[in-house]
This record gives sequence, C-alpha cells and structure tokens, in this order.
Amino acid sequence: MMIGMNTETCDPAELAALREIFAPPRPEASPPAGWEAVRFFEAEHGITLPEPYRTFVAEVCDGLRAGPPYYGLLPFAQPPSDWGSDRPERLLAKSFPLRSMWMWENDEEGEEALPEQELEARMDAVFDHGSLLLGTDGCGMYWHLVVTGPQRGHVWLIDEYGAMPFGTSPMPGTPGFTGWVTHWAQGRSWFAGPPEDDPDEAA
Repeated sequence: MMIGMNTETCDPAELAALREIFAPPRPEASPPAGWEAVRFFEAEHGITLPEPYRTFVAEVCDGLRAGPPYYGLLPFAQPPSDWGSDRPERLLAKSFPLRSMWMWENDEEGEEALPEQELEARMDAVFDHGSLLLGTDGCGMYWHLVVTGPQRGHVWLIDEYGAMPFGTSPMPGTPGFTGWVTHWAQGRSWFAGPPEDDPDEAA
C-alpha cells in the first residue's frame, strides 16, 4: 500500500541524508541549480516541485553521472538522451494518472479490450503527464518523480511493459526521492533481493 508523504516542506533529516550521500567530492556531480532556476522552471510549467527533491536540486546537486539510476541522475530540466524528439509534449501540470501498478503488457482486466487509440492515449498519459524524468536504466526503462496528483513525491519506474511505484512489491523500499536515492547508495537491487555484488570484486 502506498503511503502518504510530506511534499510541501523539506524534512531536515531527509535533506541531511541526501547531503551525506552527495557530499563526498564527486567530479561527476553537477552543482546545484539554485533557487532562481528552480522557481523559473516551476513558473514555466505551472507546478511546484515536491520536497525534498526541490531543495535538493536548488541547494545540493543537480545531476550525477554515477547515478541513480544506471545512466546517471539527470539535471532537473533535462530529458534522457534516448527519450526521442517525436514523443508527445510532456505536461507536468496535468495530474499523473495512476495510483497503483499497471502492467499493460499483462493486463487481463479489460484495458486490452479498449480501442487501440484509447489505450495508447492512456499509456502516453502515464509517460508524459505529471512527472519529471529522473533518468534511465537503459532498454527504455525510465525513472519518474511524480510532481502532480495523488502520487506526488513518489518515484515510478515506467517502461514498455508497464508502470510500477518504487516502495511497493516487487520493488520494496522507502517510498519517495530520499528513499530511492538511499536504496541506490546502499548498493541494493531495485527489485527484491540481496545487495548487488561489486563488479570489480567479482572480476
């Protein structure tokens, strides 16, 4: 079950945890964007970014090539290089449409009976409404931070097969941006299982 979270004020403990993770000298880290850039972006898109992500990009770090995810944490206003230029316009102010996991490739409860055009429109809304792109794990797997709607503040993995929220089965963990980053910093797999082996040690 998804839990509620405070997305309006920045929890000092969460910000401290993020600062600790990103504090070590990291030449691959982008400097914070600053409050002026954050407020301009919000005004441009008609949204307010959820906390603690909002303060994080303004004061701590705005992108890290080391991750999370595999291909790096994106600057807050930048899509992944493989996102494509022929996709529909992303509407951040329009509410993210899901409240629970939807695997459209395995849907047996009626969505498959929808006209193809309507089904594609619903899928497009999942990809493009109410969320900010955090990065990609490759193979069309994109991480989104929901910025509008009931799932505001939650992180979702969305790919060609469906959409699922981090912090519920099969991706247990602490929901939200800080929980997602901490999960990565601890070297844990996104899906249920033991910590990932260090590839250098396995070599």
